[in-house]
Formats: sequence, structure tokens, C-alpha cells
Amino acid sequence: MSQKRRIILGIVVVAALTISYMIGRHGSKASSSSAAVRHVLYYLDPMHPSYKSDKPGIAPDCGMKLEPVYAEDVARFSAAGVAPTTLPAGAVSVDRGMQKLLGIRLASVEKGSSRNTVEVVGRVVPEDKSVYKLNSGVDGFIQDTFDDSVGTRVKKDQKLASYYSPEFLAVASGFLAASERVPGSVGTDGNRTVPYPGTVSKQGVSSIQGYTDRLRNLGMSEVQIRHIAESRQLPENIDVVSPVNGFILARNINAGQHFEHDMEFYRIADLSRVWVLAEMGEQEAAHLHPGGPATIALSGIGRELSAKITDSLPQSEVGGGTVKLRLEVSNPGFILRPDMLVDVKIPVRLPAGITIPVDALVDSGSQARVYVERSEGVFEPREVEVGWRSGERVEIVKGLHAGERVVAAATFLVDSESRLKALPTEGGMVPSGAPIQITAGSDASSTGMAKDPSCGKHVNRTKAETSGNTASFHGETFYFCSPQCKEKFQNGLAASASGSHPQHGS
Repeated sequence: MSQKRRIILGIVVVAALTISYMIGRHGSKASSSSAAVRHVLYYLDPMHPSYKSDKPGIAPDCGMKLEPVYAEDVARFSAAGVAPTTLPAGAVSVDRGMQKLLGIRLASVEKGSSRNTVEVVGRVVPEDKSVYKLNSGVDGFIQDTFDDSVGTRVKKDQKLASYYSPEFLAVASGFLAASERVPGSVGTDGNRTVPYPGTVSKQGVSSIQGYTDRLRNLGMSEVQIRHIAESRQLPENIDVVSPVNGFILARNINAGQHFEHDMEFYRIADLSRVWVLAEMGEQEAAHLHPGGPATIALSGIGRELSAKITDSLPQSEVGGGTVKLRLEVSNPGFILRPDMLVDVKIPVRLPAGITIPVDALVDSGSQARVYVERSEGVFEPREVEVGWRSGERVEIVKGLHAGERVVAAATFLVDSESRLKALPTEGGMVPSGAPIQITAGSDASSTGMAKDPSCGKHVNRTKAETSGNTASFHGETFYFCSPQCKEKFQNGLAASASGSHPQHGS
């Protein structure tokens, strides 16, 4: 064999050995990597799940990449004892890695009672039985007022104003004439006190009492009536005096003012005890009872006052879901003033029931639902009836059982994906055999579906944006399932601008 042949043969052998080594190494890698690859059952059109294919590719109607459906995901549904074709609409599969990435956390359904302190804001008002209105029973003229500003603290029988009215003169004259005929000590007739000196016959008492009642009815105070009886003189003016120790809430007169009968001069309130009005939820208020304890907290001065719930019928706020409560509280030092806002703390013990964290509940107002774990990584939506709410827990009256587990964090992500995937397709049904899954490659933050204005199909907003199948017109964004539908819409706008109208789908 020539030297040239030996060199060529050596090169061939080395090349063969190298190729054999590379093939073996590649086969080893392929074998190890294939063990880690999940098995694909079929591929789905992300826009129209009714379209399936046994190989990857591009959807024929919208031009988007087909998404794989893995056997492992279908197996998770089957592990729950439910075939994929019988899964409830909106069931969601989330692999463990994606749960951590999205912050999805589960919580157990518990049974128990709750002791909670409800904190609400209350408003101070005077007790209605401690508010006095000073009215006029005649027409007259205000001559003077004395230290009678609103908010002023006054004492019982303190003179506030004086006025003149001729109607008092005739009645006061008759009162004096009747009382002057009977000297002696102060006398009484049953429960009615005769406010002048003298021992009076039964007929005399009746006559004098009639004059006394007429003077009271016209607005004269007991102090001034007694003064007339003792001094035997007609008054030049009528005095307006405070009937109680309290504060002036309202003042409607000034010196020199003419007034008509029934006019309100002052409104005065005894504030030694006051009410605090507050509102709380109907469900929690249902567990309160008259005489129950409460605390009024004055954060500004760091002081708390004990109060109790009144036995009066509480008022409900129409359409607001709240109940108005009235609390009675002593007012030492008059630190509580009318219309002051205070913090109210009311202890409430709620009955035992099935409860979940508040964050696990998706409440749209018309219905409430939670996402229950059927098996590892598989969650189904379930409608529930809600009872009381207390702090971070909410009672579930119907729909759950103790021991079940629900999604309690990132619930809105699962709910968004569930509602998005549960939307009807063209045939009006959710495609069977296609488990809904959230993996690292799926759109977990979808906000909903839009309607393609060209073909009328439902379009995933996020995926349409990603593929560039959107268009803006007069500030509104339109979403399309394919470039063809987008082009059709834009051609319609161009035609409309030239005098014709764009063609839209149903």
C-alpha cells in the first residue's frame, strides 16, 4: 500500500471515529432531554379553542401560533376523579411553579365562631328629652338680650331676654286682683301649687289657678309669676329664662325685634347625658342587643367613655346595607359636644359557621364565588352564599364544607383566567377535552375578551395586542383575531371616508 493510500485511510478512520463519538454523545443528550420533555396530546388555536391539530403550526383563521395541551395537565384533572370532558366550565389548572410565581396561596375552610370589635364613626347629638324650646305665645317686641350667644352655658332660671306684650297686662291684672283678696301663707290645691301668699278657698284657688295657667301659656316663667304674687306689682316686661342647666343650641331673636306668637326664641339642651349615632353593617348589627356595651374613644385627648346601646328601634339606611344605632353615654365635664365626631367600638360575638379569608371571595355584587382545589394544581369555580363578615374572615352559608381548600391569594388572577376561558365559542359551548391551564407561557394576567368587529368572534385582548392585531379609531381600540380581519376593518374605514360604509361582522 502506498504512503498516500495509508494517509487517506487514516483520515477516514479518524473521521469515522469522530462522527461516531458525536452521534453517541448527541443521542445521549437527546435521550436525557426527552425524559424531561412533557408529552403533548394536541395543539389548540388560542383564539378559537374549537380548532385542534395533532402537530404544531399556525392557526388557519387568525394566524397565531397553536398552543400545546399536555398529557400531564389532563392527568391532573383526571386525578380529581373527573374526566376532562365533564369538567365544570371555568376550571383552571396552575402548575406548582406558576403558583409560586403568581403568588397563589391556598387556605383551608374552617368552622368556628368569631369575637370581633367593630369600629365605626359616631356623631354626638343631644337626647331629645333633654332639649327645651322657648316659644312665644303672644305677639310682642324684644327689648333686650343678656349673654345669650349660641354655645353659651346657662343655669336654670337665668335671664336670657326681656320683651313687651300688652296681652300680658290684662291677665296679670286679674291675677293680682284675685290674689289680693286672700291674705295668709302659701297654700296648695292637690298637686297644683298656688304661687302667691294667702290661704285661699276652693273657689279662690280655682280662679287664681286659671290666671296662673293663662300666664304660663302666654310664655311667662314660674319665677316671674311668683315674683308678681309676692311684689303685688304688674311687670313692665316679660322675662325669658332658661328652664334648665344646659347650653344654648339656637338663638333666633335680637334686641329691637318684633315677633309673632309661636316664634321660637331659644333652643337649650341639657348635655349631662348625650346620644351617639353610628352606622354599622346589617349582618353584624343583627347580633347586637339593647343594653349591650360600647366604648366611645376620644383619640384627641386619649380618653374613653363607657356607653350602652339603647332599647329603641334602630333605623335602617335604605339601600345602604347598614343599620343606624343609638348609644347612650354620660358626659362628664361636657367633653362631648353636639355634632362632634367620635370613634365607637362595639364588641360583637358572631355565631359559629363555615368561614374563609375575605381575599378568597370574588364578590361581583350579584353573585359570589370561590376557587376550590379539586386536586393538586386544579381549581374549579364554585358559587357560594355569604353570611357575616368579621375582620379578615367571611362566613359561607352555602357552597363549602370544612376542610376544603380555596385560593386565598392572587384570586383575581385565577378568576380572570377562568372567566376568560369559560366564554362561549362560536358553537356556544366550551370545548371539551381542553383543560384550562396557566403555565409560564400562558397569559395569566388577561383582563377579558373583546369582540372582533369584522368577524364577530371573541378575541383575547392581550394576545391580540401581542400579535399586533389592534387598531385605533376615534380614541377607541379594536381587537382582531387575525391580520385579515384587521385589514378588512381598515379597508372599511377607508371606504367610509370615501363615502361608503365599513363592513362589520355580526
